[in-house]
Amino acid sequence: MTYLTDEVKAFTNKYLGTRFTPKSGAFANEEVTVVGYTDGDAMGVPRVIVALPETSLTRGWGLNKSDLGDHVIADVAKDVRLWYARIEDLIVDQMLNRSQLHKYQVQGVEHIKNNPECALFLDMGLGKTVTTLTAVADLIEYFEVTKVLIVAPKRVSEVTWGDEIENWSHLRSLRISVISGTPKQRVAAAHADADIYTIGRDNLVWLLEHFGGVKVPYDCIVVDELSSFKNHASERFKAMKKIRRHANRIIGLTGTPAPNGLIDLWAQMFVIDGGARLGKSITDYRANYFKPGAQNGGIVFNYKPRENTEQVLSDKIADITLSMKAVDYLDMPEVNYIYDKVTLSPKEAAMYKEFEKEQILSMFADGDETEITALSAAALSNKLLQFAGGAVYDAERNIHQVSEAKIESLCEMVESLNGAPVLIAYNFRHEAARIEKALAKLKPVRIGGDSKGDGTQIMRDWNAGKIKVLIAHPASVGHGLNLQKGGNNIIWFGVTWNLELYQQFNARLWRQGQTKPVFIHHLCAKGTIDERVVSAIQGKSDTQNKLIDAIKEIVSKYIR
Repeated sequence: MTYLTDEVKAFTNKYLGTRFTPKSGAFANEEVTVVGYTDGDAMGVPRVIVALPETSLTRGWGLNKSDLGDHVIADVAKDVRLWYARIEDLIVDQMLNRSQLHKYQVQGVEHIKNNPECALFLDMGLGKTVTTLTAVADLIEYFEVTKVLIVAPKRVSEVTWGDEIENWSHLRSLRISVISGTPKQRVAAAHADADIYTIGRDNLVWLLEHFGGVKVPYDCIVVDELSSFKNHASERFKAMKKIRRHANRIIGLTGTPAPNGLIDLWAQMFVIDGGARLGKSITDYRANYFKPGAQNGGIVFNYKPRENTEQVLSDKIADITLSMKAVDYLDMPEVNYIYDKVTLSPKEAAMYKEFEKEQILSMFADGDETEITALSAAALSNKLLQFAGGAVYDAERNIHQVSEAKIESLCEMVESLNGAPVLIAYNFRHEAARIEKALAKLKPVRIGGDSKGDGTQIMRDWNAGKIKVLIAHPASVGHGLNLQKGGNNIIWFGVTWNLELYQQFNARLWRQGQTKPVFIHHLCAKGTIDERVVSAIQGKSDTQNKLIDAIKEIVSKYIR
């Protein structure tokens, strides 16, 4: 492989001053140090410049610093012997190799290879990406598959899978094409000569349409975060149904297969086996394993599992499903959940109660009986969560600040960390703006949402320790991203009802590779809906029903 000048420059800047002991090439088994680069050696090929040790078997070779001029970036002595080295000889030394896979990962590899239709319910941090890529590399080598389509959250599809290939020496031969960007760029990437094609799940409908709405030329499908296909009525689910029909193999990956209850499991397993185990329709699935819960007239708002449903469903999918929990396989760092109470002033507390009353009365303004649904509960909850955070949107999306209590608590908490990096979660756009303003001296960086920065570079800067405050919406960094190298402190400025997002966000820092105890703080405004959300996520199940129950209880104070 020939590297371009820009690639050689990037490698040099990343590893400047790093010592390597190459396993191949001119300096095999000798320790060399990266000190610069050249646009071209005697053959015109861009190369890395390395400093040779005094004991080098090849010390008779070499160039003087004066011969290379500005190409020697590092501060080295005038008489140090230098020579050109190939990236490929150096980089393998910094890569992980197959022998370093954990036993449970080897088990996952074999599970994938032995089951053309399979699901891996692997807890966050267990390394499902490298497990899957290792299995895929074997299947490609055995000519069982030729083109693999990986469907993932946008940023994961653009960054995580490619980065993992670069981290492991046994995956280096895999050629990857990222289907993203403009329509023209996506078309080119979809038809590129590659082994693996990654695409954001929101582009899945486009991909199907591009290939005529029938067949795509990929014979193996990997669905990263299978739980994002839990809605059987969504367009992405319908597109996936068509795409997976023509694949010889399909692999589903998730750490949270039933984030809102067992009802979510049907659509995900249908993606894997076409309904062979849990039924061909959601109607039959509900009828066989659930009973109606809350309903109004003929409309059922939720379903409750029948007795033993969990065990029955587990048995039905056991043959193609491998499930693992991180705590059973990893020596995970200690995690500390801290709930920090934020006290509103008496005036602010009274304003919150009045705001709560106004919002509820407006819901029932027409005088008709109104059933609290998941949609109406979420709308009211969002309003109350905004107030608890200190600012609310009006109908015209204007922002009205009502309290500084939570912002002040956040500033105090960040200050108490004494410069340690912190990852801050927010719910609403105006919260991010207020946090940025309050912590301006620390030069906070925002990722995702309406952020203008390069997300990939931001994540790398964070992991390199260059960012002290990283502000993120849970949905922007909720899946697959490795941020554990950059810090061990999380602050939830705005808590969330979404248990899956909550767990996934925390797992950006509390995961394999984290070397320090993790501290997860929750800023909770006393006497507000914050307290109910925190209580729900502590229970770690059925948060949607808890949301509806919480709103019903609040409504009952004003509507009899």
